[in-house]
Amino acid sequence: MPSSQRTAFWLLGTATAITMAVVLSKVPWPGAVVSGQGTSRTVTPRGELSPDERATVELFDRAKASVVYISTRQRVVDPWTRNVLSVPQGTGSGFIWDERGHVVTNFHVVAGASEARVRLSDGREFPATLVGTSPAHDLAVVRIDGPNRPAPVPIGTSGDLRVGQKVFAIGNPFGLDWTLTTGIVSALDRSLPAADGRSLIEHLIQTDAAINPGNSGGPLLDSAGRLIGVNTMIFSPSGAYAGIGFAVPIDTVGRVVPQLVSQGKYVRPALGVEVDEDVNRAVISQLRVQGVAVLRASPGTAAGSAGLRGATVGPDGRVTPGDVIVAVNGQPVESVPRLLSRLDDFRVGETVRLTVVRENRRVEVPVTLQSSQ
Repeated sequence: MPSSQRTAFWLLGTATAITMAVVLSKVPWPGAVVSGQGTSRTVTPRGELSPDERATVELFDRAKASVVYISTRQRVVDPWTRNVLSVPQGTGSGFIWDERGHVVTNFHVVAGASEARVRLSDGREFPATLVGTSPAHDLAVVRIDGPNRPAPVPIGTSGDLRVGQKVFAIGNPFGLDWTLTTGIVSALDRSLPAADGRSLIEHLIQTDAAINPGNSGGPLLDSAGRLIGVNTMIFSPSGAYAGIGFAVPIDTVGRVVPQLVSQGKYVRPALGVEVDEDVNRAVISQLRVQGVAVLRASPGTAAGSAGLRGATVGPDGRVTPGDVIVAVNGQPVESVPRLLSRLDDFRVGETVRLTVVRENRRVEVPVTLQSSQ
């Protein structure tokens, strides 16, 4: 039923109900006592809010101005007239990152958009400029220019979070702006596929704070009002809130966003090895190990300089497996996406300790990470 018809139906039902109430008010119920004078009720004093309620109210009051409403539009071509039209694409949330007007949101909020606008809690609206994106982390940065921008959200940490801590999500679910929901940290270190489909987002925070479409890109705060994550996705068979939401941890955000601001993109740390999914499946099946087979480690790369060995092809055409990476700094690696995610915990120039299976033996190989470019 169209919304206009639903509205009309609701209004008609309300008017009918009011008319019936007026008629019935003039007809006493059987056995009812009719008084010529109505009685008023005394309002019971509310008293003070509980300390927990006061803390929640104050947290929202402090953080609200730093949370923004993002609406995007997309340019499309009318197939009949060939005119270029700008049509609404979607809405989401974001938050002020720094004093220069940078706003952090999810990549999927702005993906495919040709323009975006940012609305502040005081009603002011600004056009946004895209600064950078990282689909692998579902993060994006836009910038707004204007006077008297809100203060940035205070930054916290996520590496020391504990399951059971209270959390608070602020966003714009279903276009209902500046909504606060509360919950707890339900689990830590969740891993889910990233928007690029080739890697995993690691260390996700799982929460039961209600997160719905439109909350994407909004902040997840701890009880001190500090940013601990960016609300990014939900697990739901129906597409609506089912008690399982996920947020990109602030430790990841703090590593990725500065690069997006300064370079417009995120440069991932890399080993400089060549890998292939099909070859990898064949090798790990042959060797009966879980890991990532090194196809090639070219001279001059980080892997080549560290002495990693790639696969070799004999005169008879048979392929002899080279090194198989099974762990990074003691953390197991069972697939290419997992390897990329493990490396993403470090920065270019840092040295990691690889555990590799080489000729049926496990050896430790230190590698100084290079840029993925």
